[in-house]
Amino acid sequence: MLQAKPAVCCRRGWYLEAQSANAGRSAVHKSVQRCCVAAQTLSVQMLLRLLASVCILAAAAVAVPPQEKRVHHHADLSDHAHDDAHGFQYDHEAFLGKEEAKTFDQLTPEESKERLAKIVDRIDTDKDGYVSHAELQYWIRHRQRRYIEENVNKHWNDYDKNGDGKIGWEEYKNTTYGFYLDGEFDDVEDKDTYKSMLTRDERRFKTADRDGDGVATREQFTAFLHPEEFDYMKNVVVQETIEDIDKNGDGKISLEEYIGDMYSTPESGESEPEWVQTEKNHFLEFRDVNKDGYLDAGEVAMWILPEEVDHADNEAKHLIHETDTDKDQKVTKKEILANWNMFVGSQATNYGEDLTKRHDEL
Repeated sequence: MLQAKPAVCCRRGWYLEAQSANAGRSAVHKSVQRCCVAAQTLSVQMLLRLLASVCILAAAAVAVPPQEKRVHHHADLSDHAHDDAHGFQYDHEAFLGKEEAKTFDQLTPEESKERLAKIVDRIDTDKDGYVSHAELQYWIRHRQRRYIEENVNKHWNDYDKNGDGKIGWEEYKNTTYGFYLDGEFDDVEDKDTYKSMLTRDERRFKTADRDGDGVATREQFTAFLHPEEFDYMKNVVVQETIEDIDKNGDGKISLEEYIGDMYSTPESGESEPEWVQTEKNHFLEFRDVNKDGYLDAGEVAMWILPEEVDHADNEAKHLIHETDTDKDQKVTKKEILANWNMFVGSQATNYGEDLTKRHDEL
């Protein structure tokens, strides 16, 4: 029997569809269609939650220009300017995350330093008494994608049926597709699409499962749901993008397929938007590097996963440079606490900003 699809699953299915042509409308249509099929066994309350998730995500999709939907940009760590001469708000948000940085702004200096000491212990994963560049970089990345991890954690138990702290492929498959497996999706209107989804999910799951033991840890499951956030999943992101756009199945993307993914042929009397011609020029002049008229996997990777500044790497280097008094390329807890106000804020460094509701301790 089909288990209730958790919101994260519906969100992921929507995300995959939203990368195809006419992302806004087709994504909503297909997602609502899935939710309606699943409604055979879902409670009314769960169904309403799923539909609400679809609507919220669809609204977000409409806000993004269609030519940008497939490009995965690395967001900066803070909206503040990185200018230590005028304060450390950028560093605070980079190190803590935006919401937690607001929490520290409410604390006394003593409370901030006490919490910071506990955080340092967590960052020092090998317990050698030092925070290395790699450890600090990992921590900053972790804080910046905390919203993703919180979403995965929220629905973890929906998939981890045996409670062993891992999710096996069979657990995921049965939870997501169980109702249809015995009948080979005979009750589904778009049977081929569901079979394709199952095949794609299995391939992606096996790639995320780096040790090949058939089960995913929490981090591996996060990589499965959000492959664009993990370097070792890049080939999967590229392969899935090609499959979405490559309508004739030749393994590459033509100009017509490239534009068709973003824009449908205008109705009679409608003029083609200027951005469409701009994208055609981008394809011919920049995307198609070898000028063979197609985008291959390497060219697709350069398009959707552009090489950008690694903000977490730069921030880790910056914080270590500013606090590493003995210049050994790593920092101790003592060195960090001596420069505590660069890492975290407090009431003493909160220059008139509105106080926000106090969060739970990290």
